[in-house]
Amino acid sequence: MKAKISLACFLLVSVFAYSQWTWQNPLPQGQTLSSVYFTDGNTGFAAGEFGTILKTIDGGTTWTILHGITNYFLTSICFTDANTGYFTGVHGTIIKTTNGGLSWNALDGGTKYDLSSVFFTDANTGYVVGENGTILKTEDAGNHWMDLSLRHSRWLHSVYFCNPSTGYVVGDSGLILKTVDGGMNWRILPQMTYYALNSVTFLNEDCGYAAGDHGIVLKIRPGDTTWAVLPAITDNNLESVSFLSTAEGCAAGWNGTMIRTTDGGQHWTQSVFTTHDLLALYFTQQNSGFAVGMHGVIYTSGDEGATWNAQSKGITPYLASVCFTGAKTGWAVGQAGTILKTANGGNDWNALPPVTIDDLSSVCFPDANTGYAVGWNGCILATKNGGNSWASIPAITDYPLYSVYFPDANTGYAVGWNGTIIKTADGGKDWTLLSSGTINDLTSVYFTDVNTGYVVGDKGTILLTTDAGNNWLALPSGSGEYFTSVYFTGNGAGYVTGDHGTILKTTDGGTSWLALNSGTWNQLRSICFTDASTGYILADYGDFLKTTDGGITWTLSSTGTYYSLSSLCFPDASTGYAVGNYGTILKTTDGGNVFIGETGLAGTSFTLFPNPASRKVVITDNFKWSGETSVTLFGISGKQLMHFQFRNQKVFEMDVNSLSNGLYLLRIETPEAVESKKLVIQH
Repeated sequence: MKAKISLACFLLVSVFAYSQWTWQNPLPQGQTLSSVYFTDGNTGFAAGEFGTILKTIDGGTTWTILHGITNYFLTSICFTDANTGYFTGVHGTIIKTTNGGLSWNALDGGTKYDLSSVFFTDANTGYVVGENGTILKTEDAGNHWMDLSLRHSRWLHSVYFCNPSTGYVVGDSGLILKTVDGGMNWRILPQMTYYALNSVTFLNEDCGYAAGDHGIVLKIRPGDTTWAVLPAITDNNLESVSFLSTAEGCAAGWNGTMIRTTDGGQHWTQSVFTTHDLLALYFTQQNSGFAVGMHGVIYTSGDEGATWNAQSKGITPYLASVCFTGAKTGWAVGQAGTILKTANGGNDWNALPPVTIDDLSSVCFPDANTGYAVGWNGCILATKNGGNSWASIPAITDYPLYSVYFPDANTGYAVGWNGTIIKTADGGKDWTLLSSGTINDLTSVYFTDVNTGYVVGDKGTILLTTDAGNNWLALPSGSGEYFTSVYFTGNGAGYVTGDHGTILKTTDGGTSWLALNSGTWNQLRSICFTDASTGYILADYGDFLKTTDGGITWTLSSTGTYYSLSSLCFPDASTGYAVGNYGTILKTTDGGNVFIGETGLAGTSFTLFPNPASRKVVITDNFKWSGETSVTLFGISGKQLMHFQFRNQKVFEMDVNSLSNGLYLLRIETPEAVESKKLVIQH
């Protein structure tokens, strides 16, 4: 086979921008983990979604989040010694560390296909496999890669070498490949199943196992010329298989499935100790086991896989709303009546006894002791003792309630489905149903004083009351978007957010509204301000916007996750909290300031040419743009300078002749991906 050589280069043109947020729930973090690898009994690494890399030096008891150089999903890990390791991921990602994860270099494998698995036979020789039959080989520790890919479109999921010459690859539709010449030629072995095979491992040159979809496990033994299908015990997909000896081994997979054998696979026992999918499994030479999976779960076993203990912690129901009454004390509410409380600035979040099984949508505390939460089926909960206990208030409506707000301890409003507005004037004891004049869903309510309030909702709805809710006036918004959040900073200044990156601002109490440029096409979910100038917005896919000039310009960054975040609260100018999907709770202590870091990734989706540029820049999609595309140019300070939107173009030209010499950040956003790159202007 003729090998195509690709020279590795450490590109520094692609960057990622994110705000300084840390995980508070789940812990150590909540991103999905797809791979785990230990270099000895104590030191191990796990990697996964959003470029997440974790490291432990105490056998998995505690984990530290490392600062990687990519936000691409990482899929596989292999170390050749205690310090030198390789991580692969989507979009052709290959990154390398030579100092145990303190720093990273990006390698160019010469492909943009997603990569699934990496394996090194010695310090220099390694293999990577992935999408579309991709097989890459390096003989110089990743500096150069040979393309040994096969001419078929099947996805290759896992690679393992028994010795420097003999290796196996498994993939879609039961594919098993074997090489006996170091990967230069591959033979397709007889097909034993049509199910995808996701993992392959060997104990020695003659004894190997493969596991895959629908609980399939295959085995090859000394003298066998074909693989045997072992008795099945589960129909759940198995994602990873690992053996300690010829007799003892485990396979892990979907819905928390862990199967174990002590007789070489002839008989299996099954245990389910989590509802989360388990995606990777590893046993050390000391027979300690580690399993990782969806939403950051980490499990360890000290008895060869017989029992497993959780090392990650936290709850994972959807959290819809967060509220703080001071620097330390806060609450989060969400799915199935979940109520969490912290009394130490989020270092610990404790689940309170459930009062309802209804999903809770919003929480509000008018003072440190008095709080309210509303949700589905007209659910209303109240606390008078700082949230230590909650009582259910008889519902006045069966409609879902989406938002609650109390301008003082006695007077409160909740809004919801089908134009619902309800009010209490006695601290929540009794509620009355108000006439909103609309049947549109109402999503958010905010009062600037006891008489003046605003409600927003579907189809561009903005309602105003100036008489404590007795009458509501529909304000012209100039938009038909679904509005999600409303916030006022005082002196007639207010903001509304919604679908498709919509931000509206008023300076006259809502009489007129101006559309602001958000720099994103994603839905904006929650807005708050810490003063008249400084404001924050959460957007879909973990995006985060900040303004320091009263909304004239917005800096777009990421909180460090792709999870959708639903609610934002800043108890002071520096400290903020965000909550959302899978129990996510994030905290910032620097006002969400943006950090711009090098990804160093070759093989990204978009190409800039020329760079440096003087008159114009041509942006080319290396794959295929589809749907709405947004191109936004920022100064290095984060100020937005240009913004363009278009549909179904593969090439876009941008005039930069008016820009001063210097460094800029270009953000390109499609429905499929978001990517940021450095652009140098040099006239």
